[in-house]
Amino acid sequence: MHKSALAALALVLAVSACGTVRDSRLNPLNWFSRESTETLAPAGGWATDIDRRALVPVVTELEVIPTTGGALVQAAGLTETQGWWDVELRPINRGRPVDDALIYEFVVAAPRSATRVSTEASRTVTAGVKIPTPRLQGVRRIIVRGAQNQRSVTR
Repeated sequence: MHKSALAALALVLAVSACGTVRDSRLNPLNWFSRESTETLAPAGGWATDIDRRALVPVVTELEVIPTTGGALVQAAGLTETQGWWDVELRPINRGRPVDDALIYEFVVAAPRSATRVSTEASRTVTAGVKIPTPRLQGVRRIIVRGAQNQRSVTR
């Protein structure tokens, strides 16, 4: 038995020294070592999210407040009924100036069920956006657009 164990050990050493077995699929150490990267994205890319929010009907107020790091643009708008939500000043042209003006669309999401009209105060929505100082370089006007009007501030 001592000779068979010695022969088996010699065989194992000979096989392990062989490069073809070392790199082959027979070697259990190679079973999960080949790594590949696959993308889960579809060939045409992911569908972009569509923003289904509407423009606020009327922009009632616009104020630009200077800050140490730039400016804060604050706008108020009046909706037709209560319950409008997800309010945002959405930048046009990725927030870059167009003809020396920064343009924002005042968008809101519709209520999910029928709501009351009620008072003007209960239908007022506000939104704000911070504009850093570098983005204000060369800007002469800030415009906020609604569905029926737009307001602007010049400097």
